[in-house]
Amino acid sequence: MENPSEETPPHWEGLPSRLLGRTADHARRLVGEAFSSVGARGYHYRLLATLEEFGPASQAVLGRRSGIHLSDMVAAINELTERELVERAPDPSDRRRNIISLTASGRRQLRRLEKRLAECQDQLLAPLSPEERQRLVELLSRLSDHHDRRTGTLIEP
Repeated sequence: MENPSEETPPHWEGLPSRLLGRTADHARRLVGEAFSSVGARGYHYRLLATLEEFGPASQAVLGRRSGIHLSDMVAAINELTERELVERAPDPSDRRRNIISLTASGRRQLRRLEKRLAECQDQLLAPLSPEERQRLVELLSRLSDHHDRRTGTLIEP
């Protein structure tokens, strides 16, 4: 494969939007491969982490808290239920609704995913010092917060 920078007009090389996009592509690839190596996807991590942080919840509440659309939520919960990482039980106060809770196996899987995620962060940010990493996170957070406020949207990392 040819070097992509040889095919890219030089005046595009330093555009922040291009650099952010390329870095986001690397991040998605690293995280996707890392999660895949332990039989998981990003939605699995988001759901398991949300359940650990906030405790058992309905599918609708989980969707809001994790930023996962309800149409994707059902499939992800089905996958996690089949693997016994979460449990689905009728809500005692409303039998039409299910409450999803984290199992011990789910907690162990979450620890594996967190370890893989930390390794990905180190790979992605390898050329940066700890101080540079912290500054990058501050700047990216500021950009993200600004655009989230302007658009009222939550964009998946």
